[in-house]
Amino acid sequence: MICRRRLKTLLALGLPIIGGMLSQSLLNLIDTIMVGSLGETALAAVGIGGYSGFLAISLILGLSSSVQTLVARQRGSEKLQSMAQPLGWGLLLCLAITLPLTLLFWSISEPLTALFSNDAAALIQAQSYFEYRISGLLAIGISLCYRGYWNGSNRPVRYLRILLLVHLINVPLNYLFIFGAFGFNGMGAPGAGLGTSLSLYIGAALIALASWKDTLQRGLFDSAGINLHNFILLVRLSVPHSLQQAFFAASVAVLFWIIGQLGTQQQAIAHILINLSLLLILPGVGLGIASTTLVSQALGQNRSEEALNWGWDVIKTAFVIMLVLSLPMWLAPDLLLSAFLKSSAAIEEARLPLILTGIAICVDAAAIVLTQSLLGAGASRTVMLVTTLGQWCFYLPLAWLTGPVLGYGLIGIWLVQILHRGLSSLIFIAIWQRQHWVHIRFKIL
Repeated sequence: MICRRRLKTLLALGLPIIGGMLSQSLLNLIDTIMVGSLGETALAAVGIGGYSGFLAISLILGLSSSVQTLVARQRGSEKLQSMAQPLGWGLLLCLAITLPLTLLFWSISEPLTALFSNDAAALIQAQSYFEYRISGLLAIGISLCYRGYWNGSNRPVRYLRILLLVHLINVPLNYLFIFGAFGFNGMGAPGAGLGTSLSLYIGAALIALASWKDTLQRGLFDSAGINLHNFILLVRLSVPHSLQQAFFAASVAVLFWIIGQLGTQQQAIAHILINLSLLLILPGVGLGIASTTLVSQALGQNRSEEALNWGWDVIKTAFVIMLVLSLPMWLAPDLLLSAFLKSSAAIEEARLPLILTGIAICVDAAAIVLTQSLLGAGASRTVMLVTTLGQWCFYLPLAWLTGPVLGYGLIGIWLVQILHRGLSSLIFIAIWQRQHWVHIRFKIL
């Protein structure tokens, strides 16, 4: 068992991260409930637009982990006065890539969303929703960089406070644009995309203002830290993780397309199940992000054995929390589903896949944690290869075979998901135990 001192350290860092991630996922679920009242077509449209948006956002997710890893390495080496330099490099990279990506995805919004469904009514709403969401890509990139800075410096509460305020702003904005109020005509499902993007830009501005004094004192614009070597180092850490997330997002999009071959109702059910799954794995992801900092700091102090033990301790803690959180899926599936689905037939079809989702998130605990721990060690290429090959060479082909081809539907697809997640956990456990990641070296000039 993990000792009390280490558990206290882990939770002090991990709980604020989890709180921020849970608040975001809960907000997505609130949006789903709001849009769900408009019917299954609107719900499927948000699913299509949302997964298309996730594909775009995934291309910049590496900004957060790379900034966090480098900030934590600076802190572990006691270079506190230059701790904000990686944030400056991240913001430069963010500006360089988000604007072209936004224009690119705007130009292909129609054919991209059309890949996921043949339902014309759903696609019209999905395209508009996607275009509004992709407009917030720059704001997301800025926020990711600041999240990496505050998490890497062991002060995630600073970021959490701003995030919670943004979520409070997001709910009334989404309600306004979805349903209309104060003389404004509601836009339906696309209004959720507009409300979310506006709240993201408000959040980016607030976190930049709240961080200004601290980051300026810690070398944000220090010319000594701005050099090609450091920028390339950030890119080298960011790109593999962003590609891994992009391949993951594409795999979710392909999975959503596979489920679309079963029907619009199945897509609506899958959208709910995936959102619930993403909500309940967040404690594991949040603790894993905490382990990114703890592992990186331990390696910055040349304490590889402590870094190894942090990985095991985080897995134990994450598994227990995720097991407890999955219990409602097993004990009261109908009650949980009734918050999203109004049709008794849809609830009946979703019941067993929901129970299987609860099992899947538990067996996925080790993989979720160790992917983040390995990022803290700088092993982003290893994470990319293992996760990408597992998704594209194993899970998706079997999901296609068991779902539409053999006719086992959602149940068959979700059983394959459990098998895939279990194997992924075993592979990452083996990689972590071998400790090849200890020998990864990079130097910040």
